[in-house]
Amino acid sequence: MKGIVIKSTGSRYIVRGEAGSLVECDIKGKFRIQGIKATNPVAVGDEVEYEMDNNGRGIIFKIEERKNYIIRKSINLSKQVHILASNVDQALLVVTLAFPRTSAGFIDRFLITAEAYHIPVIIIFNKIDLFEDDENLMNELNTFIAIYERIGYPCYKVSATQSDSIELLRQLTKNKTTLIAGHSGVGKSTLVNAMDENLNIKVGEISEAHLKGKHTTTFAEMHSLEYGGFIIDTPGIKELGIVDMKKEEISDYFPEMRALKGHCKFNNCLHLNEPRCAVIEAVEQGKIATSRYNSYLSIMTGGEI
Repeated sequence: MKGIVIKSTGSRYIVRGEAGSLVECDIKGKFRIQGIKATNPVAVGDEVEYEMDNNGRGIIFKIEERKNYIIRKSINLSKQVHILASNVDQALLVVTLAFPRTSAGFIDRFLITAEAYHIPVIIIFNKIDLFEDDENLMNELNTFIAIYERIGYPCYKVSATQSDSIELLRQLTKNKTTLIAGHSGVGKSTLVNAMDENLNIKVGEISEAHLKGKHTTTFAEMHSLEYGGFIIDTPGIKELGIVDMKKEEISDYFPEMRALKGHCKFNNCLHLNEPRCAVIEAVEQGKIATSRYNSYLSIMTGGEI
């Protein structure tokens, strides 16, 4: 039998079968010894084959090849990764300049991770109702949007309290499998609940834990949308470490740097302090945003943002 994993609790999985029925499944032990470095060898979004055992439980014995997936560092095991989700059409990155503020560095780390795994990203600037009357914050927001739209990322200002924002999000996600991600507290669950009133995703619990500085052991879950499509709600991401990337390829995941590939004096230029570096020149000329280049430097030097 075939199905899609819609929920993971670490060692057990909920699979939606082809007929729409939900089956609680385990996995065959061999998945744990196939050299997969992920803490979760089976991820939400995976297309799997399973069989029923004598106790009425499903046993996953095969994972179909993934179209794509997105990962982050495992919270507890630094040498391993955690697959957030697989087989997604796009990601909505929800960020805020209001409380809790999302840093440019976090946005950039998410974007290059998505670039590396071929996942288109739409940036959603949420909670604009909290500072629409604050001219300085709105100017800062518009600067952010100009930076990211210039390099090809669609950006939208939204508020869960505004019906036109919710309708926009419905149009963006209709008939697609969408990963929604961001820090705890940025309003992901509130937005999703407003997009589909049949959903009742818990709001606030992860945020409260995050504000206390604790890691939460929550997992991604796929929800069917009444207007068509699926949304994968992810736990709040506190940090997004860069994994499985060589320093020589990091700049390839910055579209504005990738466009200058081959224009530097040296073919193996790392855009750090080399002479006649096209990227450094573009930063100095204002063609590449300083914030983006600073994110690049932080990643290259192993710093946390």
